[in-house]
Amino acid sequence: MTPMQLALHTRLRIAARSRRHGVLPGFSPTLGFTMLYLSLVVLLPLSALFLRATGSGWHQVWATVTDPRVLAAYRLSFLASLTGALINAVFGLLVAWVLVRYDFPGKPLVDGLVDLPFALPTAVGGIALTTAYASNGWIGKALAAVGIQAAFTPLGIVIALTFIGLPFVVRTVQPVLQDLDAELEEAALTLGASRAQTFFRVILPTLAPAVLTGFALALARALGEYGSVVFISGNMPMKTEIAPLLIMTKLEQFDYAGATAIAAVMLAASFLLLLAINLLQGWAAGVGRRA
Repeated sequence: MTPMQLALHTRLRIAARSRRHGVLPGFSPTLGFTMLYLSLVVLLPLSALFLRATGSGWHQVWATVTDPRVLAAYRLSFLASLTGALINAVFGLLVAWVLVRYDFPGKPLVDGLVDLPFALPTAVGGIALTTAYASNGWIGKALAAVGIQAAFTPLGIVIALTFIGLPFVVRTVQPVLQDLDAELEEAALTLGASRAQTFFRVILPTLAPAVLTGFALALARALGEYGSVVFISGNMPMKTEIAPLLIMTKLEQFDYAGATAIAAVMLAASFLLLLAINLLQGWAAGVGRRA
């Protein structure tokens, strides 16, 4: 072995030894701690939920989750959550664009207002929305004048879910926009692309993964929202009753098996929906890299 090969071999042994005895643990310990943490915090509680739901028998579970009142609550919860998340995906991107690309008086105040739904207790947000959108409220009067009733209707539920989900999209898209190189837009415009072509072919492919992430977070929050919706919805069975409220109603009636059955279906459907969004997000990230 030549002196150069001996020196290289020694350096490799030192590097391997330093990796084995580094400050951070290796793959095996970290994987073990990760699985233990996820099992204690996520998997075991969810498994207990499914076991409790099926404890009364599959026939009783099926009868509970296929009840017309429960199906109406499922339909309203998912449709209102999807609608609110889609609205936030569009207007959250617009708000993030304005905050990043433009300077205007009061910009720090507007930037702080975006986080207001995070800071407000959900009950306070629900009372505020109901006060504003009721038929005698500031906004409700204007809507009633054109024949639109917001409070105590499905529209009110969508408004509440949009209110609580907006920060998720804005705060997810904002850092990506800040890191986006403006020279790419200038180059596209210089090459003759229109503003629409620049946005859809240069900017949007880069922002798509962040927008989808914000959409998924807003959707997940909306599916489980209770406090801000319960006031503005009116809680009318078969009309404005959401699934989380129905779960609370079952618990108040000491129908624990029915509550866990409804919750288990919500959990399974939410997981499949978020899994589909994550797969779409991965596809959008691949498209953005190729673009």
